[in-house]
Amino acid sequence: MKNNIFIKLLGLAFTALLLVFVGCNKDDLIKLDAEMATWQNDGITSTSVELSGIVVAEGDGFTEYGVVWGATENPTTADSKKVADSVEKAVYWVTVDGLEHFTTYHYKAYVITNGGTTLYGEDDVFTTLANIATVTVDATTGITDIFAQVVANVPYDGKAEVTAKGLCWSMEANPTTESDTTLNGKGTGEYTADLTKLWPATMYYARAYAVNSVGLAYSNEISFTTEIGVPVLTTDSVRDITKTEANIYGNVIVTGGVDITERGFVLAMAENPTITDTKITDATNTVGEITAVLTGLASGKAYFIRAFATNSEGTGYGDNIAFSTLSNITTWYLPGNYVVASYPGSTFADWNPENSPIVMNTVDTPTSLEGFVYMANADNEWKFTAQPDWDPTAYGSSANAGELDASGPNFVSPMGYYKVNVDMSTTPMTYTAVSTDWGVIGAATPGGWDNDTNLTYNAVSQTWRGTVHLTEAEFKFRANDGWDIDYGSSAGNETLNSGGDNIVNDVEADYDFTLDLSTPNTYTYMANRWGLIGDATPGGWDTDTNMMWDAANNVFTATLDLTAGGAFKFRANDDWAYSLGDSIDELTAGGDNIAVTEAGNYTITLNTMTNVATVTKN
Repeated sequence: MKNNIFIKLLGLAFTALLLVFVGCNKDDLIKLDAEMATWQNDGITSTSVELSGIVVAEGDGFTEYGVVWGATENPTTADSKKVADSVEKAVYWVTVDGLEHFTTYHYKAYVITNGGTTLYGEDDVFTTLANIATVTVDATTGITDIFAQVVANVPYDGKAEVTAKGLCWSMEANPTTESDTTLNGKGTGEYTADLTKLWPATMYYARAYAVNSVGLAYSNEISFTTEIGVPVLTTDSVRDITKTEANIYGNVIVTGGVDITERGFVLAMAENPTITDTKITDATNTVGEITAVLTGLASGKAYFIRAFATNSEGTGYGDNIAFSTLSNITTWYLPGNYVVASYPGSTFADWNPENSPIVMNTVDTPTSLEGFVYMANADNEWKFTAQPDWDPTAYGSSANAGELDASGPNFVSPMGYYKVNVDMSTTPMTYTAVSTDWGVIGAATPGGWDNDTNLTYNAVSQTWRGTVHLTEAEFKFRANDGWDIDYGSSAGNETLNSGGDNIVNDVEADYDFTLDLSTPNTYTYMANRWGLIGDATPGGWDTDTNMMWDAANNVFTATLDLTAGGAFKFRANDDWAYSLGDSIDELTAGGDNIAVTEAGNYTITLNTMTNVATVTKN
């Protein structure tokens, strides 16, 4: 229809232009019959719209321009109508409001001619939008010191589904859904909102809310004041924890509406302590911050702390906070850029204190930390942290060699296996990081007490390994071919201690050495001579067939006769404390027997670095 209007307008313009060219007088112009058309709708909201008409031909003129609308097709002036104030360039607009939400209307433009005839444009339709919901709130009921109930209602959904409704409240006027809220379901209808964890003797403001696809609607605002009650507190933090002391912080938020008679902290070794437990009081009985210093605590123990305040209504408590005093064992961490490269196959990570090598003290040396750390890069950057994170202190290098500086830059060290020590008794604290290479020395070793037999570091197992022929004599472990760092065993077992007694070897043989310095202050070794045992071997299950070290191939080897139908295992030191079995391609400690299906003379090898064996029939 609108295309037809354009065609008619174009025809009118062409006719007028033609008359000009032929020189007709005004009185000679042809008057077209009055005609108009429905034009457009625009600016639709939930309650209003702008409608327009267009004058196609004026005829003898009009006395009224406007639009009509209604719920059914082809409305007339007998339905709803609105008159336009003016016409501009043959077009007029009227704003229609007071419409129903989300409703389809029919409308037409109309004019009334000077002769009294009503002319209509074509019928067209528009649909109003949905609206936000209507929500109301009544007075608050059931008010206590910490609780209140509010009845609210969504009587009208705005013709769009209500997807959420509830109540919001605050100590400030005009609360929103960014304040404390309840969620009371969907749809229209009445609901009751429970407001919990309120503060006593406090004024609150509340509004109901409802959400639909159009937006968020709020009700009118109400206010209420809670009854008096016990004080409201927070237990904020426990800081500066040592082995026997800690600083504690809390806050009295409100008094509860009556005077506080006592406030402070309660302490116990069980959760949620009360005023019947250890009580630390504060002389200032007002709102505001509470602080105290706990002393006389036991080291390495877990404690629980709560702030408290008492008034005539009772005692209120803050949240329960757990903390532990420092143990006599102190652990420091050595994060850096070297960690991943130096500890393959581990869960360690670069610059991650919690997943880094450590140094520790002992009960007997509480201010001295020690440990061994491998750094595989050509240049390794690292720091100390006193916790498994970067808070509160990380220590770097100082302008004074050997001192620690809490604001100092990273340490930079070349590749090496370092013995790291920290002395916490000095001010400032000091450290050493000595690169070490390890060997076995002593009368039992090939070099005697003059020359070390060197071991090799294995990064995967984090141990020093090597094979040494020992005689029946004594030996020790030492670093860097010198006596500044050496380990023996004063207990006469596989546990090592600094400067400890010489270790006695009772059986001459080739020994597979493992020196494990990976656990701070707990250093161990194994010296294993290997043999074959089993009902397939010449000695049966009673006597080992000894294996010898093959230096050219770096394996233990033995040649022996094996019987069919039997089995064998690898056993260390003629003892079942340590044995290897299962698959020869992947031996496991304590593994199953290895079956022999064909009798014959065999050469068997054992690689203790890889736990792989070979069985070759000669």
